[in-house]
Amino acid sequence: MMTRRPRWTAPSGLLLSIILILSLLAAQAVRAAPFASIVMDARTGEVLQAENAETRLHPASLTKMMTLYIAFTAIQRGEISLDTEVTVAAEAAAMPPSKLGLRTGQTIRMRYLIRSAAVKSANDSATQIGIAISGSQEAFAQRMNAVAQAMGMRNTTFVNMNGLTAEGHLSTAHDMAILGRHVIYDFPQYYNLFSRTTADAGVAQVYNTNRRLLNGYEGADGIKTGYTNAAGYNLVASAQRGQVRIITAVFGATSNNDRYRRITDLLDLGFSRAPSSATVNRPDSVYVSSTATGAPGSAARTIRVSGLIQSSPRPPSRPGATRVASSGASGVEAALAAAMVVSAEAEPAPPPEERPAVAAAIATASDIAPAAAELPPVRPAEIIMTAADIAPVDSRDTQAVPEVVTRLSTSGGGMWGINVGRFTTRDRAERALIQVVLNEASALEGGIRRVDQRSGGFDAQVMGLSNDAADLACRRLQARGSMCFMIGPS
Repeated sequence: MMTRRPRWTAPSGLLLSIILILSLLAAQAVRAAPFASIVMDARTGEVLQAENAETRLHPASLTKMMTLYIAFTAIQRGEISLDTEVTVAAEAAAMPPSKLGLRTGQTIRMRYLIRSAAVKSANDSATQIGIAISGSQEAFAQRMNAVAQAMGMRNTTFVNMNGLTAEGHLSTAHDMAILGRHVIYDFPQYYNLFSRTTADAGVAQVYNTNRRLLNGYEGADGIKTGYTNAAGYNLVASAQRGQVRIITAVFGATSNNDRYRRITDLLDLGFSRAPSSATVNRPDSVYVSSTATGAPGSAARTIRVSGLIQSSPRPPSRPGATRVASSGASGVEAALAAAMVVSAEAEPAPPPEERPAVAAAIATASDIAPAAAELPPVRPAEIIMTAADIAPVDSRDTQAVPEVVTRLSTSGGGMWGINVGRFTTRDRAERALIQVVLNEASALEGGIRRVDQRSGGFDAQVMGLSNDAADLACRRLQARGSMCFMIGPS
């Protein structure tokens, strides 16, 4: 009797799928990039933890931080403006995804290119930014390298402005943390762009590639993701809690989940190791002219603003200003009243177009917001200040506290503000604001105190300032060792 052999049957569809997935995972593991990371105290630049942080690896779209840094510099120096109409070059339109979908020959404002490069990580937008500023990708890459050297990014070489894999286009976790720190401190008026989960890019609404961290980690407010097959999943991230700001960088994570887990663990480590207070040591600002080649003797240079205040005299009283009687008032209350009361008899401020400084602030005010002409008029606001803003109130004291009512106007293009910290309670935030207003009465004149409740606490802010006033106030506060960053128009 013959024994019949079992008939061979093809693997089921499910089995084939499993085999294919395992093969892909194995292939990915073979070509996976080495892992590297760093944790830095953003206030001081001190490295708190590092792993392979000096290993040269593919940065992917972390590159766009440098592209945007140079764009911010070019706008600040008057090389180009946010409202410059840029004609899209064929080489920019031909870039592979992620992209905004630019078409050769179309025109688009620089502000929309910046938004889409920062938020969506659009390769076509980043490429067009470089061409618009320097004339070609090659010239812009030279400028990128000159800036990198001036910042102390010793192990970085840029070949393009979007981060697509190219021979020799390499950086390190340490260098990218240095770059991220410069973005935060050199351009605080633009930094909040990186925390937007969505933005209007002119031709489309774009969504942030870093939404998971922004929505899921307390205090996270940026900065930039990156991914290519050669690089793996990269991320430079920053978060702030109270007075502490941490910067972390991860290269070579194996997936979105792996990247998120690693970066949050590193941020936790940073907050656990960093001191609760530290003197802010701002990095030197870097400027490289549009003609810099990156060669020795090029136009790259660093610019240090000392921030040391020799004197800060109180400005003289305005003509006709009403003085507050000091009888019966404490020294703090009198100082508060003197700093905040504005006479109803004072002359009305001239319109913005008659004030060159305000007109200039309106023309340059950014955070990539719509043109000033598109913004609705800002209405005057009132602030009610009491003695409770300065000193604790005994709950047993039922006597009413006199109020000082001050009317502050934000007319005249005051579209900027400052943030002086995040606090655990609204009361602490209010007290910090009062102290800031008293210390910087001249710079913050006309500003409006505001406390915004966030998931991580209460943000203490003074809004309705000009660009110059906000910058001056922050520099003075930082010179005293206090935390402060600017808030641009939204």
